Amino acid sequence: MLATGAAGSTQPGQGAAFSLILGIGDDAAVVRAPDGRVVATSDMLIEGTHFRREWSAARDIGHKAAARNLADIAAMGALPTALLVCFAGPGETSVDWVLDLARGIAEECATAGAAVAGGDTSYAQAIMVSATALGDLAGRDPVTRSGARPGDVIAVAGSLGAAAAGLALLAAGPSAGPLPADVRAELIGAHRRPKPPYPAGAQAAALGATSMIDVSDGLVADLGHLAAASGVRMEVASRRLAAEPLCPVTSLRAAAEALGRTGWRDWPASGGDDHALAATFRRAVVLPERWAVIGEVTDGGGVVIDGSPWTAGTAEASGGWEHFRS
Repeated sequence: MLATGAAGSTQPGQGAAFSLILGIGDDAAVVRAPDGRVVATSDMLIEGTHFRREWSAARDIGHKAAARNLADIAAMGALPTALLVCFAGPGETSVDWVLDLARGIAEECATAGAAVAGGDTSYAQAIMVSATALGDLAGRDPVTRSGARPGDVIAVAGSLGAAAAGLALLAAGPSAGPLPADVRAELIGAHRRPKPPYPAGAQAAALGATSMIDVSDGLVADLGHLAAASGVRMEVASRRLAAEPLCPVTSLRAAAEALGRTGWRDWPASGGDDHALAATFRRAVVLPERWAVIGEVTDGGGVVIDGSPWTAGTAEASGGWEHFRS
């Protein structure tokens, strides 16, 4: 269905060009698994739930559909290798729109070092994009959610808060107050095309990360998953969380003012959709610059910020995204 990268390669360990032996054109793709293990994940985007065509171009939606899956591969400490994509939509959907969607998917795959290996198309009353991503552990153990231990530090690679602020600006539409054009473009762009720090996943694994997760539902919610799986408490310091460059403080403050919000800290704490990576490491590990330490792991359970359970300032940011919340 979608454009693919070249099959075969000359050097191992360089993502899809190495791992994809046979791409689109047959009944199934053939993907090399040099490690002997394959990391696999799937995710979907549904029109009206995960995106709106009046807010995002087809190419943007393609980037997001790929990024959501490929970030989960990185969160296991693996290298993204291939993506299988299924598309369904109304009969009146233009061919050009679908081709732009495919271009966005292929571009995001290339950024992550992966390739589109195949997929399927069908009819549906609303546009749906479902993808399955594959990854290579390159001989390392996977980084799961259950390995965090008291004494570890909590660190984040990537950015937090911008995507949620961008969504809030789109939802407000003309009712939003004045905002510099570059700030508006930055925040809305983060919502339309998240930028997961793909190399940070394998880097964290090489550094001995004890647990890791893709921050898609909001930092508090996703750290809660680590805490529950590991049987520990995650203690976050707000001064470290809401600080540059992890959090675009100046832009978020400006957006909050334009929207008439009392504060901006809900966005990095529980906004979600930036697809940063949150991980825990032994305290003795010297972390590269891209990893910002935001707290520590202790005995107990749940997630606290500055010693207290997180209470969002707005109802829509009440602790993270939940698909079936009424």
